[in-house]
Amino acid sequence: MSRTVSSWILSSARSSIILQGKGRWYSICIPNRNKIKWKLVFSKTCPYRAGSCSLDRTFSFPKAFRHTSTEEEHISFQLSPAQINDILRAGELSHRTLDLNGKNANSVLRFESNQLASNSPIEDRRSAATCLQTAGMMFGVFDGHAGAACAQAVSERLLHYIAVSLLPRQSLEEIELAVEAMKPVRPILQWHRHPNDVEYQEITSQYFENLRVYWQHLLDLDTEPGFSLEEAMICAFKRLDSDISLEVQAAQENELMRNIALQVAFSGATACVAHIDGVHLHVANTGDCRAVLGVREEDGTWSTLPLTRDHNAYDEFEIRRLKREHPRSEEKTLFVNDRLLGILMPSRAFGDVQLKWSKELQHSILENSCDVEALNIYQYVPPNYHTPPYLTAEPEVTYHKLRSKDKFLVIASDGLWEMLSNEKVVKLVAGHLTELNMQKPPLTFKKPVNLGYMHNLLLQRKSKGLASLDQNSATHLIRHAIGSNEYGEVDPEKLAAMLTLPEDLARMYRDDITVTVVHFNSETIEDYYRNH
Repeated sequence: MSRTVSSWILSSARSSIILQGKGRWYSICIPNRNKIKWKLVFSKTCPYRAGSCSLDRTFSFPKAFRHTSTEEEHISFQLSPAQINDILRAGELSHRTLDLNGKNANSVLRFESNQLASNSPIEDRRSAATCLQTAGMMFGVFDGHAGAACAQAVSERLLHYIAVSLLPRQSLEEIELAVEAMKPVRPILQWHRHPNDVEYQEITSQYFENLRVYWQHLLDLDTEPGFSLEEAMICAFKRLDSDISLEVQAAQENELMRNIALQVAFSGATACVAHIDGVHLHVANTGDCRAVLGVREEDGTWSTLPLTRDHNAYDEFEIRRLKREHPRSEEKTLFVNDRLLGILMPSRAFGDVQLKWSKELQHSILENSCDVEALNIYQYVPPNYHTPPYLTAEPEVTYHKLRSKDKFLVIASDGLWEMLSNEKVVKLVAGHLTELNMQKPPLTFKKPVNLGYMHNLLLQRKSKGLASLDQNSATHLIRHAIGSNEYGEVDPEKLAAMLTLPEDLARMYRDDITVTVVHFNSETIEDYYRNH
């Protein structure tokens, strides 16, 4: 079958110019079938001069597994099972929550996360953190487009903006006094990062200063007890997007910081963030990432509870919202070919100032900048661009009170949801949990325990397939998303073909995929209801 898959993929790529799937940006014209240049499609960040840093830093997969072009003469789609696992598991991240006594008193039992790139480099980002000065944990998935710069900045900054919004006035005053006195500031968040997740070190100080301006603004409001959680999330999303817009308009210390601000503002990102505090779950969503709850009913069946709506041209609420915000004369041009102004798939996003600023402001900023084309920033004003802004980063916030039957939460970029339905995702995670439990027999030791006895136990586990089973639920979802056949089973040959697609072809068949699965502690949730 692999030969059939391989030949069909390559022949379709070399003869077709149609981008399949849900790409963010598309080009207006394609001058040559053999030299497709996407100026507005998934633009890559160009390298900086020696001594400076690339914006699109992320983990990279072994080059031996990935072809760079469909023009290569001999393309092999053969991968061993071990190589497939190495690729799929390269971005795995997992964390189990424990209190000081080693017992879990948190409603979050553990979380598992993973990413798989389609774009080179990957444009998705993710974040996970425990709140240190307030209660709760936060998890975010960020889907970048037109480059990774905006998603990178939002993944670093948004959780801090939310955490600051939740701090009581006294804590904000203590932080401000410490900064004024140049004393250490108590951390607000404890980050849970993959070793290859990195930050914009060169611009961290500016990000901190703008966060400081934000908490000074909150102090000036002179309100107590402050925001509700929903208000805090909405305010944080909107304030960060405003800061992204203002930073590119302000004078910068050097060319590198200027270039970073430009790329962040002129690329874009959708975002989905969950805040979990005990039984209280809030999900803030901007764009078309998605959060879905897996629920195990009393009869043992599984059901799905969506906690977000996709903000795009397929959502009637979004269509009506945009029509309310713009003149009736623009009703037929707001969405063209199911895209906002014929350009962008999501109707809410961070960055993307091309769809927020006036034509005059865009021209002024780009005219006074350095070689913007070298940064993959292209000045293009869509037709019928009359009454900006057309795009907002304001999130929709959903509240859900957790029940003992709520077993897990899946947050993922649309690369997963394009491949799998909500119901299929819940079914796969539920089945994976059952499979893991079945293949982990309790270690009952006969006394005395000797090496031979332990060796036999390990062999028993291996014979039951535990060694080859994904331990990470997010990896299990990604494996099925790109490798499932028409019967819902993983086809190793299809999986190998999808993982070795050349860089100039992979995006036609799959998007970047980022998944975080949060598993809940049913005992802790039950204890809450017993005590309240």
